Amino acid sequence: MASANGDIELPAFSVSVNGTALPNAVATQVLGVSIDEEAGLPSMFTLELPGGDRNDAPANIDGDLFAVGGAIEVKLGQPDALETLFSGEITGLEPSFLSNTRPVLVVRGYDRRHRLHRRRATRTFLQQKDSDIAATIVQEVGLTPQVTDSQVVHDYLLQADQTDMEFLQERARRIEYEMVVDGQTLFFRPVQNAESDVLTLTPADDLLEFYPRLSTMDQPTTVEVRAWSPKDKKAFVSDAQAGDEVSTMSGQQTGAALADSAFGAGPAPITSIPVVSQAEGDQLARAAFNRAILGLISGEGVSRGRTDLRAGKVIKIDNVGQRFSGQYYVHAVSHRYTPSSPYQTRFVVRRNAS
Repeated sequence: MASANGDIELPAFSVSVNGTALPNAVATQVLGVSIDEEAGLPSMFTLELPGGDRNDAPANIDGDLFAVGGAIEVKLGQPDALETLFSGEITGLEPSFLSNTRPVLVVRGYDRRHRLHRRRATRTFLQQKDSDIAATIVQEVGLTPQVTDSQVVHDYLLQADQTDMEFLQERARRIEYEMVVDGQTLFFRPVQNAESDVLTLTPADDLLEFYPRLSTMDQPTTVEVRAWSPKDKKAFVSDAQAGDEVSTMSGQQTGAALADSAFGAGPAPITSIPVVSQAEGDQLARAAFNRAILGLISGEGVSRGRTDLRAGKVIKIDNVGQRFSGQYYVHAVSHRYTPSSPYQTRFVVRRNAS
């Protein structure tokens, strides 16, 4: 963030392990802190610090402070306004040993979604919704589920030699849901691009760089699901088109409307995904349509350090021309701290309208 005189303030950080702040002797040695978030994937942190003195025992490497499995919380921001950006567990230690220099240790960890990667399973779920299944699996790995009702009941679903993460990601993608974690609570919910924006970035304020791209190459005008109902013994069709957007994200034309007006109809049939009911087909068509049009505009950018710029949120980018100004869904974010560099935040965004 900018200071009162327009200069970029240097950042501050705080790290605690198992509820206890790093000893001052360790905290003052930190060479860098990074936090990487991406919607739907476990967030990752790294902490870089000296492993020890050149000729002495590598205390940080061999000590118990950064034991694998330790609960870790990372705060970042300005000295008077630290905010928690990461809460998870230490999963790895990566030392580097080079001649004539002291060793360096990288401590790495992920938020608690990483637990969903730890086992593979083959099992069935009968007469359950995707949200019910998510709640069950999340509880099995020791997290608290907070799910949004996915409404459609499935007669039979198979988790076929998949990790829990692979299976839930597959189910979430089919219905345009996302998995987001906050501490020990995991949210299974619709992709949040219909929500209100939480902050505004402009070139005159915190936006340092922005590289948007508008492309109609993968923009369907209609998504059509054709399937067969074994229960009713008949074929059925589900479709989604302009008007089925969850939001137009403050734009004038969605990707579907823009592609249609420029090039005419461009239907996208789906025939390879097993669907057994009209309700399931309708849900799949709407999800596929909204997922496709959310790629109309994609972009990367850099801002002054913003702890409120988070993956899974909607932001507004303004004063970048009428076509590209508006709301954007934040897909990924990277926060970086070093003792001597300005705090900046890199981000990846998506938008379904222009």
